[in-house]
Amino acid sequence: MSALANKENPSIVASAKPAAKILSFSGKQGSRIDFRRAGLTALHNVAPPAVVLALVLILWQALCSSADASLPSPHQVWQDSYDLIAYPFFNYGSQDIGLGWRVLVSLQRVAYGFGLAAVAGIIIGAIIGQSVWAMRGLDPIFQVLRTVPPLAWLPLSLAAFQDSNPSAIFVIFITSIWPVIINTAVGVRNIPQDYRNVAEVLRLNQLEFFWKIMLPSAAPYIFTGLRIGVGLSWLAIVAAEMLTGGVGIGFFIWDAWNSSRLSDIIVALAYIGIVGFALDKLVAALGKLVTRGAMAN
Repeated sequence: MSALANKENPSIVASAKPAAKILSFSGKQGSRIDFRRAGLTALHNVAPPAVVLALVLILWQALCSSADASLPSPHQVWQDSYDLIAYPFFNYGSQDIGLGWRVLVSLQRVAYGFGLAAVAGIIIGAIIGQSVWAMRGLDPIFQVLRTVPPLAWLPLSLAAFQDSNPSAIFVIFITSIWPVIINTAVGVRNIPQDYRNVAEVLRLNQLEFFWKIMLPSAAPYIFTGLRIGVGLSWLAIVAAEMLTGGVGIGFFIWDAWNSSRLSDIIVALAYIGIVGFALDKLVAALGKLVTRGAMAN
């Protein structure tokens, strides 16, 4: 009878058997999956530009390896400017310093000029975005002034400040402020009406409305303007330093040109590109952190 019952109910037989041990490898498998994803992500992000860079270097080497080439080849740049590449922070005197120190001097000027442009641009943009009459009166003027090249402001700044350092900072300021103003004004004008209604219900004053409603709502637009502005400020400082002198990266390029050191110029251009890329990614990362990934439409 028990055998028949067991045949009719196989689940009883299964339950009578001792439970098998189940070994969990979830931790190892999860770590393998994470490493694989990280490796694939790194491969997708690094491999394409690395391949393109290698092809560019190979083509550059092939075109400039002859004796009558007007530009040095990558191998020649490595030989001529090895100290600048391998030791960016050497210091042998007032002008005999590494490109790392020169970049830091330029970044200090950018920090002053762009910081002032960010603060002033956000405030002015908020005022313009809140007032229709201010938008109509100032927007055409700003649209005209933002098209003026950075170096066109340099003679006026030199005449006004009588010093190269504040003149360069002013050029950075006047070049980078326009995208901050315009994007902030657009962001303020696009604040949803529901937010404004809530501010009226809560009876927020202008300062409270600015901090609690305006800035959070317009933050994606503001950081879009800041991202454009930091790129323009880096372009402006390099151009301004070529004429104002000092120990910045811009003057180094001009001095290398006067001394016919083309390899040093190429290395300095690489430094400028890398630093500009890093500044853009830094502001973009800060914008994602503040806006929680929100993007301006």
